Order: sequence, then C-alpha cells, then structure tokens
Amino acid sequence: MTVLWGSTAGDARTAAHTALLRGAALLTGEPADAFRLTYEPGGRPRLAGAAAPPHVSISHGRGVWAVALGTTGPVGVDVEAVRPVPALRMAGRWLDAAAADWLARVQPAARPAAFLWLWTQKEAIGKARGRGLRGGGLGRPVPVPERWPPTPARGGLPALRPLADDPGIFCAALLADSGRHVLALASAAPTTVELRGRSGPGGADPADLRRARGQAPEGRPRHAR
Repeated sequence: MTVLWGSTAGDARTAAHTALLRGAALLTGEPADAFRLTYEPGGRPRLAGAAAPPHVSISHGRGVWAVALGTTGPVGVDVEAVRPVPALRMAGRWLDAAAADWLARVQPAARPAAFLWLWTQKEAIGKARGRGLRGGGLGRPVPVPERWPPTPARGGLPALRPLADDPGIFCAALLADSGRHVLALASAAPTTVELRGRSGPGGADPADLRRARGQAPEGRPRHAR
C-alpha cells in the first residue's frame, strides 16, 4: 500500500484527486492523464482508463487530505485534523464498551486525538470493505493501544494488524505531523506500507516526499525498518 498525504490551504478535495492520479502514475509507469477517477454504485472510488489500475481510497477535509493505492487488494484511508470534540459523549454513542472505557481513562486533554485515532480506523475499515462507515466499519471494534500516546513504530510506520472479528481486514493508525493529524489505514489483504507526506501550504507531491518502506516476511505485515 502506498499512502500519500498532506495539508493544504487550498481545496483539499482537488489536492487529493491530483495526488491520486500522480500516485497511480508513479506505481504503474503510466502517464497520470491515462487514468480517470470513477465511483462504484456503493460509492467506492476506482481508477479507470488504464490496464490493471491499483485499488484506491480517498479522504479529505479541514485542510488535510490522504490517498491510498494498493496492488494486492482493496484499501482504505482516513485522515482527520486533531481538534476539540466531545470525545466521551461520542464514544458512548459510537464505540464499543471496551473502547469507551479505555478512552475515559485517557487524560482529558488527549481524548480528542485518542477518539479520532479509533474513529478514523473505523472509517478506513469501512472503505476497505467497500461498504462505507455505516455499512462496514462502524460496528467493527478496533484494538486500543496499550498506552497513550501510542509508542511510535520503528521507522514511523504502523504495523497493520488483523481485526479480531474479521481477520481478513488489517488496520492501523498513527499520529502524523507532530500529532496535529490522525491517519488511519486499512487493507483487505496483508500488505506493506509506503508512506509519503508533508504538511504545508503546497501539500504533498509524490515526486518530492519522505519515503519509508516496510517488509512483510512470512506474509505478515510489519512496520518499516
């Protein structure tokens, strides 16, 4: 899975779509204008116009965007700017009891980021399953970290872990941009992660971004070296 993300002072939707086409060109060697973005009846985005396009997912809003491209199976991505939210009230409505109980033990100032860390994974899972949040991600409990903030993975990349109640879906989340954003990833197949991103008025350009690679020996995902 290749993930591109960035923040922008302009239109995050346009930035995401531009990065998606450039990312597809980067992965396939095809020109970016060979692809066009379409949507399945259920709303899942897909690329058309070139042979064997990658699976894709898009997230954008509040000045931040992210796209994921996968070659081994459907993928999901979600990104949120960390901001004040009524974390406990929302957890009581949308999270399972164990997750809501964990969130209540997090320091109050850190709860918005912790809630979004769980919520974005639900969004990403729904996208990877092709059914959206309500159809595929909302009811899926995601594992809570052993501590908050979570210990950064070696190399800065998360290890995608299978869901306990759906081992065919792998997910992870990380605090990005010094904790100003939460980025969640999901995949319908074991995969490695390549994360490219930077923040700033110009957003991200796949040709000029930080690069980190992961390895998955024995078919199991792990963080980058």
